[in-house]
Amino acid sequence: MRASLRKFEPPRWYWIVAMWLGFGLFDATQTVFVMRAEGMNHHWWRLFFTNVLAWIPWMLATPIAFRLDYRFPTLDWKRPAFWISHLAACMATNLVASAWISMWEDLFNPYALNPGPNPFMQLWGRKFFGGILSSVILYGLILLVAHIAETQRRFAHQEAETARLNEQLSKAQLNALRRQIEPHFLFNTLNAIAGLVREQRNEAAVSMIAELSDFLRRVVNDSDRQQVPLAEELEFTRKYLDIQKVRFADRLEFSVDVPGELMAAQVPSLILQPMVENAVKHGIAKRIHGGAIRLAAARSNGTLTLRIYNDGPSLPSEWEQNKTGIGISNVRTRLESLYGNGFELNLRNQRGGVEASVSLPYTTAGVS
Repeated sequence: MRASLRKFEPPRWYWIVAMWLGFGLFDATQTVFVMRAEGMNHHWWRLFFTNVLAWIPWMLATPIAFRLDYRFPTLDWKRPAFWISHLAACMATNLVASAWISMWEDLFNPYALNPGPNPFMQLWGRKFFGGILSSVILYGLILLVAHIAETQRRFAHQEAETARLNEQLSKAQLNALRRQIEPHFLFNTLNAIAGLVREQRNEAAVSMIAELSDFLRRVVNDSDRQQVPLAEELEFTRKYLDIQKVRFADRLEFSVDVPGELMAAQVPSLILQPMVENAVKHGIAKRIHGGAIRLAAARSNGTLTLRIYNDGPSLPSEWEQNKTGIGISNVRTRLESLYGNGFELNLRNQRGGVEASVSLPYTTAGVS
């Protein structure tokens, strides 16, 4: 039994015609030139076309052999049904091909025999028995081609299925990331809004509500795009930082250093927010006087590198043995599903702070 239950896909007819026509032209040309070189006297044009036409039965038998290989594949060669079906098809093809060529030789007498060729039935029998070995070889070659073609189709199908599953996994991770806003972030934001209202800073409260609304709308209702322009990702990250800035007031500063020519670069959706959130939670929030977050991007040799730096406390010496948090782990898994081994994600101590960096292939919209 086949591992795949997909519908049989017949070979392309033009490839079959081209292959057997090529064989026919090569065989006819070689036969004519060799016989002429040896000084033989035949009806050359009749002989040429007779040799070309001799391959038509094999051309017509090729799709049948492919279908038989689908039902009785080469991998099942130990089964009696495999040998019975394929040997029967091989001998039937030889029988038809022998009758076909015998008919043309009887009509055209391409070898210029005098008083003429043998009767049709004698020609047919002689060509059938004389062509058994060559027919087995030809049929075996057809089965080899069919097996290779089926293997390639199966491999392509498996690749497509793997790509589909990876896309589903990446979408599931993206949806999980969209819904991964920590409850304390929402609670702190709502408390900050309530504080603004109590202080009668209504304009600031309304502005913060609007920012939170835009932020949540993007998180919950955004499309399933796996990649977005860097400019769009930065805009979303700014919204998140604007909300956090209201919460931390003057304790939080942030800056963005991204060249304009990199704004069109394609990056995974929601790739910056979890890393910035990590910087706020483990860096800025732990300092009495707050701190600064800097976002930067650079391109080098077809690689886009994004850096998020915060001047909070350094990572402890044993941090590599500990989990870096759900957000960073989710980012790493998403990058693996999108780029395989073609990315780098690092979290390291820098002078006076901590830097998270991610390097991935540089692409723009419409470029793979």
